[in-house]
Amino acid sequence: MNGELIVRLAARGDGATADGRFVQGAAVGDHVRFEPGGVVIVPGPLHATPVCRHVPECGGCQLQHVTDSAYADFVVDRIVRALAHSGVAVGTLAPVAMSPPRSRRRASLRAVKRGGTLTLGFNAEASHRIVDIVQCEVLAPELFQLVAPLRMLLGKALADGQGAGVTLTMSDSGIDVLLANVAADTVKQIERLTGFAAAHDLARLSVEGPQGVETVALARMPVLALGGVPVALPPAPFLQATREGEAALVAAVAEAVGGARRVADLFCGLGTFALPLSAKARIMAADAAGPAVAALEATARQFRRPVETAHRDLFRRPLTAVELGGFDAVVFDPPRAGAEAQSQMLATSKVPVVVAVSCNPSTFARDAAILVKGGYRLEHLWPVAQFRWSTHVELVAVFRR
Repeated sequence: MNGELIVRLAARGDGATADGRFVQGAAVGDHVRFEPGGVVIVPGPLHATPVCRHVPECGGCQLQHVTDSAYADFVVDRIVRALAHSGVAVGTLAPVAMSPPRSRRRASLRAVKRGGTLTLGFNAEASHRIVDIVQCEVLAPELFQLVAPLRMLLGKALADGQGAGVTLTMSDSGIDVLLANVAADTVKQIERLTGFAAAHDLARLSVEGPQGVETVALARMPVLALGGVPVALPPAPFLQATREGEAALVAAVAEAVGGARRVADLFCGLGTFALPLSAKARIMAADAAGPAVAALEATARQFRRPVETAHRDLFRRPLTAVELGGFDAVVFDPPRAGAEAQSQMLATSKVPVVVAVSCNPSTFARDAAILVKGGYRLEHLWPVAQFRWSTHVELVAVFRR
């Protein structure tokens, strides 16, 4: 067959040839020809037809052009390559847990009004330009149904040249909407927003401006069940992107922790892991996110869960080896920057089981190398692909001394 073979997918989802040339929209097994007029892709057996009309313009989905099996291989390859680069041996690997289409329960969109026209959607790939979405195969239908009405609302609320942010969260009690840079000062502005909230049965609608976040309409408190108990959500909270992804991560963490009776949950957020684990263990949960920690503390108190909370910046003040001494297991789930300082403290501790949850294979591999150097071994790893068709990869890994 004429053309060069695509042998792997690079970190940004581009197909790569053996000699290191990258082709957007190419899958492993495709053949590509580099011609004066552009690149011609001859699809192979792992190539799929994208289901969304905005591919490849929208930056949300880089991998709709590959089959599910090829996507799962990409997820594993991202993790294994990063670990190999850091010199960390992989133990056993679980199958990839993949969220289904149209399952995303939270999303951040951008809007701008120019020439009297309101554009609302996601950024184009590697650009600040907004793609005005009329289709989305990753958002939960309940959230996507709000896109057109929001376009009309913001078209009236924004001045020409003004931009805004929209954060959508689907809670157990209804949809929570946070609008950034949208005024709610005059009676007309407030009535427009409260009318929108009522018309679409929103649980809550808030606005964020120079003075912080203000609730404009509250029909019922947005809540989310974590570990079987409802947690009241602060506006625009961090949640796992899909219910399926959360379930996979929680199951993996529970399996990794095993029968530990005293567990530290670091970078705990709202208690995604602390509350389920508190059914069988005493938990110390710490995070720098004050509203999330407060919500977790209130829930634990109300439902008498054995969870002690600490509002603490673990980047600047990681738990020391002495503070870690009383725990049977430690779970840490940091942001994309990873947990380098905390990993260094863990590496000097005597904690028998460390469970890492990560959304960035590169920083995870760095932190894993620190733990391995300190005497831990990477025993088992659970890959999770909850950001369907994106290059965003998550995982749970268990380290033991």
